[in-house]
Amino acid sequence: MGEILDGKAIGEALRNKVAVGVQAFVERTGRKPGLDVILVGEDPASSVYVRNKAKSTEAAGMRGEVHKLPADTSEESLLELVRSLDAREDVDGILVQLPLPKHIDAERVLDAVVPEKDVDGFHPVNAGLLFEGRRGLVPCTPWGCMRLLDHAGVDASGKNAVVLGRSNIVGKPAAMLLLQRNATVTIAHSKTKDLPDLCRTADILVAAVGRTEMVRGDWIKPGAVVLDVGINRKPDGKLAGDVAFEEARERAGWITPVPGGVGPMTIACLLENTLRAAWARAGLPPSELPL
Repeated sequence: MGEILDGKAIGEALRNKVAVGVQAFVERTGRKPGLDVILVGEDPASSVYVRNKAKSTEAAGMRGEVHKLPADTSEESLLELVRSLDAREDVDGILVQLPLPKHIDAERVLDAVVPEKDVDGFHPVNAGLLFEGRRGLVPCTPWGCMRLLDHAGVDASGKNAVVLGRSNIVGKPAAMLLLQRNATVTIAHSKTKDLPDLCRTADILVAAVGRTEMVRGDWIKPGAVVLDVGINRKPDGKLAGDVAFEEARERAGWITPVPGGVGPMTIACLLENTLRAAWARAGLPPSELPL
């Protein structure tokens, strides 16, 4: 029976460390780190995410602001808002909540966020830094996965890691982060052949495909670490991940639940990224950041 990686508790510990860092930042600069979130439209899930982010920002002692725009906002109006936040000195992090309405080019909007304020880690500059193994702002969900591995005391060096999913948000950056830790990484996707057999080779399995309980228990290598990034709603209204949790737990060494696993880590890592961005923008030595 695998140990549960409790993202709520681990995320809370990280948020507490961030709060200490925020206090140190305030003492040294006389201002709070600032995170501004842009929400376009009334998507229910996005509204919940943004509300949780706003609460967490305030609890960490940061300055937070949510910019709510109607669903029919023009792309140019949204870009004007992004550019105005780029120029503000009290804004250290800018987050554009996805998905955006279909008439807006999300790529163009995300590219408009200056890299040093890109706390989602989606800008091509930050993606390039990650690809080269250099320090930039890393996407929050895969960074949260690395934090979970650290908590479990898992040394990825020499391990076989399989990442299910190839998105720019989770799959690709998770693979790069695991590669930096000297894992042997395979990225699997909808065209991959013999997927169950491939998963059975994984010492570390990251599931991020968005298909309810696709990964069955007999896909899991005994003792493997299973990080379930999926969050899907079942017909009965309950939330479930991409992994059949109860089956997989019988074989896994460590496993994340859904909800309460990777999700809370994403918000904690967003706060960490905002503090890191503020620290760097203020010209403070990275070695003195208390994280």
